[in-house]
Amino acid sequence: MRHAGKRNVLGVLVSAVDYESAEEAVVRAARDRRPLSISALAVHGLMTGVLDQEQRYRLNQLDMVVPDGQPVRWALNWLYNVALQQRVYGPNLTLRICERAAVEGLPVFFYGSTADVLHSITAKLISRFPGLKIAGAEPSKFRRLSPIEKQNLPQRIRSSGAAIAFIGLGCPRQEIFVYEFMEMLDMPVLAVGAAFPFIAGAIPQAPQWMQDAGLEWLFRLCSEPARLWQRYLFLNPMFLILLLLQRFGISQFTTDGRQPRHELLFG
Repeated sequence: MRHAGKRNVLGVLVSAVDYESAEEAVVRAARDRRPLSISALAVHGLMTGVLDQEQRYRLNQLDMVVPDGQPVRWALNWLYNVALQQRVYGPNLTLRICERAAVEGLPVFFYGSTADVLHSITAKLISRFPGLKIAGAEPSKFRRLSPIEKQNLPQRIRSSGAAIAFIGLGCPRQEIFVYEFMEMLDMPVLAVGAAFPFIAGAIPQAPQWMQDAGLEWLFRLCSEPARLWQRYLFLNPMFLILLLLQRFGISQFTTDGRQPRHELLFG
């Protein structure tokens, strides 16, 4: 189990953790009914914090930002020699936590994506982990929430009996959601990237060899070129260039960010 604390990667504080440390932190907080805010970030998610000072502020207020993408893990190892052997991939972290939740009787809640994806993911998880208790599942509204909706949603999640909440709204909406709700929910709240459609089988995952080689972005680009080409063809090279500037001390990247002036809560 490894947790070497937070490290500055281009101004975003990324936690140098492995699966075991992240899983144990979630389970302990769930048992104790304590808030814990987590996001699993790949390069795209990290770059939202680099390019947007308000988003950087949000990310750096979270309790844990885990290295979801191989390039983020490599960056931690290259900059800080933390010797992480694996990334902490959102879909796998979700499965590991659900397995522990089933054993320990910790009910889970899913918020985001579509009704069809939620129906599929909950059915697959219950089949895989028969003791898992699903406290509730609500699809995204795919718009900003009204003040009344923002007030009622955490009440519904708490009253469901959930001990852990998984959020799947897509980046950066899910990180905004976790930031704005993290003090309203007495439980771990995890933004887990594309875990919902991946586990549900709605979107194909890259072969393991491509994941291990850090080429998952290429698989996804080929699968959804119209939606993802700008994300990967601009942000990936920018990430590498900025990382070189940080590594050789040419540029400094502050972690301060700017406190958001307005709520942007999506649901």
